Amino acid sequence: MSDSTLTHYLGTLYRRAFSEFGGMALWNIKAQASPTPEHALVVARALRQGGDLQARRLAEEIEAACRAAH
Repeated sequence: MSDSTLTHYLGTLYRRAFSEFGGMALWNIKAQASPTPEHALVVARALRQGGDLQARRLAEEIEAACRAAH
């Protein structure tokens, strides 16, 4: 996967997290217009701590995308 494709995929997962779980697990985090892998990892941690099973699965996807970016 190219860097631009990976960046786009990570951004998609990031926006999906706010769309699906913003009120549940991300209420205290401000969404960034251009999220970095570090921003995405903060969101993944919050999804694991404050979300349900579906949020945890999305957190795992975000973490995998961040690992691939490095």
